[in-house]
Amino acid sequence: MADGKVRLENEAAQSTNALGPLVGVAREDFVGAVALLLRETASDPGKVFKHARAMGEDMVKIMTGKSDLAPDPKDKRFMDPAWQYNPFFRAGAQYYLAVQKGMNSWLTELELDELERNRANFIANIILDSLAPTNTLAGNPAAQKQVINSGGLSLIKGLQNAYNDIVHNKGMVSQVDKRPFKLGENIATSKGNVVHRTEMFELIQYAPTTDEVYEIPQLTIPPQINKMYINDLSPEKSIIKWQLDNGIQTFVISWRNPSKEQGRWDMADYIASCEEALAIVSEISGSKKVNVSAGCSGGQTAAVLASKLAATKNDILGTLTLMVCVLHPKDTDIEAGALVSENGMQLARQRAAKKGVIKADDLARGFAWLRPNDLIWNYVINNYLLGMDPPAFDVLYWNSDATNLSASLMGDFLTLYETLAFSTPGTVEMADHTIDLTKVTADLFILGGVTDHITPWKATYRSTQLFGSKDVTYVLSQSGHMQAILNPPTNPKAKYFVQKKKGKLPPTADEWLQGTEEVKGSWWPFWIEWIQDRAGEKVAAPETVGSKAYPAQESAPGLYVVEEV
Repeated sequence: MADGKVRLENEAAQSTNALGPLVGVAREDFVGAVALLLRETASDPGKVFKHARAMGEDMVKIMTGKSDLAPDPKDKRFMDPAWQYNPFFRAGAQYYLAVQKGMNSWLTELELDELERNRANFIANIILDSLAPTNTLAGNPAAQKQVINSGGLSLIKGLQNAYNDIVHNKGMVSQVDKRPFKLGENIATSKGNVVHRTEMFELIQYAPTTDEVYEIPQLTIPPQINKMYINDLSPEKSIIKWQLDNGIQTFVISWRNPSKEQGRWDMADYIASCEEALAIVSEISGSKKVNVSAGCSGGQTAAVLASKLAATKNDILGTLTLMVCVLHPKDTDIEAGALVSENGMQLARQRAAKKGVIKADDLARGFAWLRPNDLIWNYVINNYLLGMDPPAFDVLYWNSDATNLSASLMGDFLTLYETLAFSTPGTVEMADHTIDLTKVTADLFILGGVTDHITPWKATYRSTQLFGSKDVTYVLSQSGHMQAILNPPTNPKAKYFVQKKKGKLPPTADEWLQGTEEVKGSWWPFWIEWIQDRAGEKVAAPETVGSKAYPAQESAPGLYVVEEV
């Protein structure tokens, strides 16, 4: 069972909530995708009959024991030996595989454009995943063995877990055991203090851990949909601790979880807050420059900020680090992106505006159904059929601690997506200026993840071509979305790819990949050296955090991360 827990942790950690165009998927887009399949069924019944007949032939072979259909050896759902040696279970798996084979064969033959094909494949996979025999007690040999081995207690525990989810988790299957975690005690433990608070954000300065620090500080802008302590999960996985231990003066913005009344907060408000935070960091540190790092939707916010600073000729920005962030999206980057339609985004805007905010629970539920095998059925099996507790994993705890999204900000993110604002300079007005990244000349460090299906690495690479910067570094971490970032030197499997020769990056990701070398170990030391080279001289570390104008207040991680809305 330990291996199963690790698998759950790893798969779910690659599927953390992320803010992007998918927040604009309306229920009508799902209905439209299903309608596409029905339309194709009705338009060519002969083709449907052909594939139905082929499926029927597979069924006959299964019933007579002559079928050679077998699960993919990598499909973790069918790892139990019973699927191979028990005739009942083997036939059950083969029936499912026959349906899967027939559906895929039919979809392959349909005359669809790329967008329609992605849409059809996405919906078909959701349907097929829900039909897997492993999702039921009768069709899951591991669950049946658990019933016998536990004397029926696994069934009772599974029912208890289901009841608790219905009552306490709004009907969603739990992905994490939250009980072992407590903020400030065993998670988010780096020492520091809030040095400034507004209605929208807290600014946290972390206490130096070295005698000397680099004179140019670092400000982290986190995503608005998740809380900032992803940067400080544990001492072993803390980017904040890594920066501090390497002499970087570290500041982090902590966004407030917006309530319905704060649904008016838009990108202009968030950018104004970032500008305010930069000015305070400059005042506290005494540095005229501030380096900035950001990930996911925080990266999109940082890009708008950089554009605004360039437009207003504010030269406070030092370097800019963007992690797992897509600035030039395409419909075909991810299959789920094919669901996004102009009408769907408009409907999503209208519904959000009516409610003021998109609730964190609704965001999590919608995101889970975009990856149901990893985020729903895996946990149905673990929690309900096997009667096991979900894993107690810090990344999943953080992911479950999501925040609301203001309707106005969601509208602005959708505008960035619809208009391709970052890749069409001088055409889109936002945050009191016209977005134009070609005017941004700061040194850039951009990170992607090899197996990232939320912000695919080739999509993140496009950002290297959007800025006016002459010094651009791109690094490809070996993991998925959040694991690409949380990839410390203690990870024995860590590795990354970087361009062999220094110089201008090629225009496409494929060309870049041809000129790279694989480096064993974490990308963190490479990045911190890149930051240090651009962080000025070393000076004596301040004895206390804050300043006379901005004195230390509550201890990190502050009040906003624990505030309930």
